[in-house]
Amino acid sequence: MYTSNHIFLSVLCFSILFLVHHVVGGTPESLVLSCGSKDGGKDADDRLWEPDTKYLSADAGKNSITSTASYQDPSIQSPVPYMDARIFTSEVSYTFPVKSNTRYWVRFHFYPSVYTDLNIDDSYFSVIAGGVTLLKNFSASITAQALTQAYLIREFSLAPIDSPVLNVTFKPSDRQNAFAFINGIELIPMPNMFDSALMVGFSDQSFDAKTADAQTLFRLNVGGQYIAPVKDSGDLGRAWYDDVPYIFGGSTGVNLQASDNFQIQYKDLPEYSAPVNVYKTARAIGPDSDVNKKTNQTWLFPVDANFTYIVRLHFCEFQLSKINQRVFNVYINNQTAEGEVDIIAMTGEKGVPTYKDYAVFVNERQGDEEIRLEMSPSDTTKPEYFDMQLNGLEIFKVSDGSKNLAGPNPVPSDMLLKYEHDNPKKDFNDYKKSNVGVIGGAAGGAAAFGLVCAICVVVYQRKKRILGTESHTSSWLPVYGNSHTSASKSAISGKSNASTHLSSLAQGLCRHFSWTEMKQATKNFDESNVIGVGGFGKVYKGIIDGGVKVAIKRSNPQSEQGVNEFQTEIEMLSKLRHKHLVSLIGFCEEDNEMCLVYDYMALGTLREHVYNCKKSHLSWKQRLEICIGAARGLHYLHTGAKYTIIHRDVKTTNILLDENWVAKVSDFGLSKTGPNMENGHVSTVVKGSFGYLDPEYFKRQQLTEKSDVYSFGVVLFEVLCARPALNPSLPKEQVSLADWALHCQRKGTLEDIIDTHLKGKITPECLKKFADTAEKCLSDHGFDRPSMGDVLWNLEFCLQLQDDPDGSSRHGGEGSSTTNNTMAMHYNNLGLDTNA
Repeated sequence: MYTSNHIFLSVLCFSILFLVHHVVGGTPESLVLSCGSKDGGKDADDRLWEPDTKYLSADAGKNSITSTASYQDPSIQSPVPYMDARIFTSEVSYTFPVKSNTRYWVRFHFYPSVYTDLNIDDSYFSVIAGGVTLLKNFSASITAQALTQAYLIREFSLAPIDSPVLNVTFKPSDRQNAFAFINGIELIPMPNMFDSALMVGFSDQSFDAKTADAQTLFRLNVGGQYIAPVKDSGDLGRAWYDDVPYIFGGSTGVNLQASDNFQIQYKDLPEYSAPVNVYKTARAIGPDSDVNKKTNQTWLFPVDANFTYIVRLHFCEFQLSKINQRVFNVYINNQTAEGEVDIIAMTGEKGVPTYKDYAVFVNERQGDEEIRLEMSPSDTTKPEYFDMQLNGLEIFKVSDGSKNLAGPNPVPSDMLLKYEHDNPKKDFNDYKKSNVGVIGGAAGGAAAFGLVCAICVVVYQRKKRILGTESHTSSWLPVYGNSHTSASKSAISGKSNASTHLSSLAQGLCRHFSWTEMKQATKNFDESNVIGVGGFGKVYKGIIDGGVKVAIKRSNPQSEQGVNEFQTEIEMLSKLRHKHLVSLIGFCEEDNEMCLVYDYMALGTLREHVYNCKKSHLSWKQRLEICIGAARGLHYLHTGAKYTIIHRDVKTTNILLDENWVAKVSDFGLSKTGPNMENGHVSTVVKGSFGYLDPEYFKRQQLTEKSDVYSFGVVLFEVLCARPALNPSLPKEQVSLADWALHCQRKGTLEDIIDTHLKGKITPECLKKFADTAEKCLSDHGFDRPSMGDVLWNLEFCLQLQDDPDGSSRHGGEGSSTTNNTMAMHYNNLGLDTNA
């Protein structure tokens, strides 16, 4: 029980603390608090977190408790600050000393786990800081579950206040058993990085953001890799994420990267604006000017309606040096934000960064809850290159007139709802275990605002308010569900019920063909139309709709791949649309028959063109481009969908080629996905193709995305050596291509076993990089293998090394032909850590 003496002592202690900060120490330092912790500690980045006790109001003793999470998700690299929590049963405030008239970042860290006997699903609360509502009726459990993140970070930028203290209040919602909790708080003084922004749609108006409170929704290193908070400029602790998950449409453009010795000169731009690595990487459309004239590079970001947003675009030209060499237009939500953007004209010279702010109001009309950014080449001024370039992007939500930043909680995807429906919780202990597993799902945690975001895709489910709540928490990540049916394998006689287990979304996105249409398309499944045979059955060439070529995969009654594979393929591919994934047109399920209908791939499988081929052999450059396309498709599966999707059967017969030699990954019947990856893997019966199987998966029956990386490593050696993954006719030590290629690679004799058609045609630098990449893919332990994104970048670099072995265009010397060669310009400095 607190007495008046206790209260007096508390006020006195805080006053002393305040004087120490403002009189003795000058400007207050950043506060980094591990809430609920007795001693604090260091995190994975070696940052020191202190306990939060001394900043709590006097009533915290009776209205809050501390607790330790009962489970540490594998995605959490350090117990600090996530394993300890402070839990509030009633309204409690923190009082932080601040410097008046100074803007602050405030970041909240939430890990919705099991604390004591509390049901984390009962946690709904609001957070108010300095009179600004940051979160309202917020459920960290629902948000983390829907976004498949183990933990959450919410970042806000608070406008300067005329006060020496900042009060941050946590208030449980008015519902039974509700409580609030927090694991970590950061309070970072920051420069005022907001000024006026051009108002999109009103060319003569600007939006004044100097005194605005804002929430950071997206912060992307466009065309580059993740930048950790400890590597941020200005000690501001910002994380910068990959932009690929937000790219809309089949084209991802090309990654550009400046050479290591290229110097960024900030000049009039403060260095804290963005790290050097943001300005040394970029995304452009591509090397073909004719194609670019008809192409927009597009990104799509889901947001909350009825708010104004600031879209900040970061630019830095590191390839070109003259005005009117690259000029482009910027469109936001189908309105011209700015035309005739010329980076050199803005900055005056190469290597000087800048950024532009645009303000856009998002209406509440159905379907408008998004920000669509499009950039396209301008031909008005007849530039030398028809292209665009973007280095970085940030999107901030601005508080409304009532000083509110809160938005709705996201809705869990259909897949998660089905998972919970199929796995009912019997009692509270079961509930706790299940909840922990779901929240710590496969894509798990990536962190903060959204690297995961990875995890967005072109198709996403609109955010809605959860029925029966007045939820108002920010939900700026898209919600997208890949339903994975739970129907068990059945005999062929049970096939007629297969489609009844498909989600309504999958059925709505797929065309349902009749059995008559299938027979007509294939001339009654004439054997002359067979173009392939797989585990599911034969694949036929077919004609539908009076002339459209398709590939029709018909089930084999004796096949081991049955209803599960049929359903999985439909559920997966109906919602996945990517340039390097085979598109599913529809399905037929009738008269005890099952068929899948795909786009026709005119040039067949990769294997047909690598060995035992009767046609002309692929050049090394063609093989590289095909491998790059397949890697892009797999990278999208691993990071671009709502849940991590593991293909589980990567091989050269499942990489198909269209009439333009574009590679597309196919056959998703064995694929696995979340949310049952609570340990970072799926425990499952081993399936796949011998010769490509990950040995770690084979031994432990634990499947991860690194299992696909292993299989792809075999594909790379298959492409290089032009021989099957397994060849029993060879001597014992040579039967397995993976084993034999690794042996030769480590002995330095790899050139002896490469395809004879390639000998003397691969530059030594390219061969070394390619072989090193394949070798790393085949590491015994998944932890030692690169991600598919890293593999992709290495392959792009291999292509660059093949085109430019001496690196002349990569260094962009004055005498190089880079500025006169569009292709060279775009292959110049493809993003890659060459030591990876």
